[in-house]
Amino acid sequence: MALTDIAIKSTKPRESAFKLTDGRGLQLHVTPLGSKLWRWAYRFDGKQKLMALGVYPDVSLAQARDKADLARKLLATGTDPMAARKFEKIARRLAVEDTFAAVAKKWWESWKTARSDSHTVYVWRRLEADVFPAIG
Repeated sequence: MALTDIAIKSTKPRESAFKLTDGRGLQLHVTPLGSKLWRWAYRFDGKQKLMALGVYPDVSLAQARDKADLARKLLATGTDPMAARKFEKIARRLAVEDTFAAVAKKWWESWKTARSDSHTVYVWRRLEADVFPAIG
């Protein structure tokens, strides 16, 4: 039987962790401390996996179902949803870390040790004023 929001709200923690199932692999794990965690159970390459979808009530029942559906669609194309999520996270981090300004800052930190303070300040100001606005 599918979960309802009222049933989730009225669930109380027990001495040991337990789970409530919604169907199609979607589960709500309830810890002894009272945390309610959305998980989606699936199989990929013959292995059982458990994907975290968020914490209730930050992620509602409808949102958890939507996230599970999106992950199920990825799985249907032959892609491991957790691996895809990890790849996206790394790509976002690299997009921020590999900007020209970030690389220039790393270069400047190593370059400035053999230069005078006034020259290093001058070069950094020129980068900030002329290069970063144009390149990023």
